[in-house]
Amino acid sequence: MTDKVKSAELILKLYDLRREAVMREARNWFFTFDPQSAEEILHVSVGEHGGHLRMVTTYWDMACSFVNHGAIDAEMFNDATGEQVFVFAKIQPFLEEIRAVGNPTYMQHLERAVLAMPNAEERLARVREMARRVAEARAAASAERAEADAANA
Repeated sequence: MTDKVKSAELILKLYDLRREAVMREARNWFFTFDPQSAEEILHVSVGEHGGHLRMVTTYWDMACSFVNHGAIDAEMFNDATGEQVFVFAKIQPFLEEIRAVGNPTYMQHLERAVLAMPNAEERLARVREMARRVAEARAAASAERAEADAANA
């Protein structure tokens, strides 16, 4: 079996793990999570959604450790998924502060794998812009629902 085939098998196993019910719930929550500060992330980490936050961030840190150590081909991994960039884009602006408060190696594997990608900073900027637009659309839809509910009350 070639290294490429082994990489593909590991990527598929990682994909299967993402489909697990609790992980899917955590990923859905993380998609809506729009942190504005390190303090907010730290507050969430010990609150109701702390498990969701930890599940998503540690999953991607673990997956990227496989890439960084050569168990999974980096190019194939990055071609197969972009979610790791999305996760890192949300946390990166606050990473230094989070590390200073607790674990100085927090998300180091995710950081290393994402920043090693070609045009990483441009890609992160695009992902952040997309996430901002989604958050704005979600807020607008929520406001419209609230107005409709108030009008129907």
